Amino acid sequence: MSSDISYKNALKNRLESFAQGDNRQILSLENHIPFQVAVVSNLLSISRDPIIRSLTDLDTRELRILVNIGSYGPITASDIAYQTRLDPYSTTRAIAALIKKGLAQYVQGQEQTRSKPVELSEEGRCIYAKVTAHLQNREEKLLETLTPDEQSTLRQLLQKLEINAEAVLAKEVQHCESVGDSVTRDHKEIVRWHSRTTKKDT
Repeated sequence: MSSDISYKNALKNRLESFAQGDNRQILSLENHIPFQVAVVSNLLSISRDPIIRSLTDLDTRELRILVNIGSYGPITASDIAYQTRLDPYSTTRAIAALIKKGLAQYVQGQEQTRSKPVELSEEGRCIYAKVTAHLQNREEKLLETLTPDEQSTLRQLLQKLEINAEAVLAKEVQHCESVGDSVTRDHKEIVRWHSRTTKKDT
């Protein structure tokens, strides 16, 4: 009960920062889901975690790529970009940086191409183990006020939101192209991701 009261008080204090005037046409950000998701994402950014910073000096992007390789490797750069939703150029640069630092390596016995899978080195796996142990501990603390059913529902909703966001962005890119507006390589990558997500089984 005390935890519930504490949560309600914290929420009340937080919402007071969103107090608006009489203009009801103003976007109500405290109820705007994309804004709420972005705020939570900002709070949970690896770069803001002091314990992570004590474990490694990798920048945020390099660390995200390292964790992805550790969880799904051997994996190609294009697959990493698709899973992390980072642009391919930044993904490739981060992989190159990890390889230069001796934390990742190309899979041996395969021709070295842009699509060659990468995996963590022994040193990279050591950092991965420390970082993921902390991330799992932080997740437990973050979700401790949610019931198992709420946690399951949250995961399902976030997955749906991601797929919907991809679809909306892809359609916007296609619309811009159809009316002659310029789009970037990153925009076109979203369309490729959407095609990959929605492909039918053969």
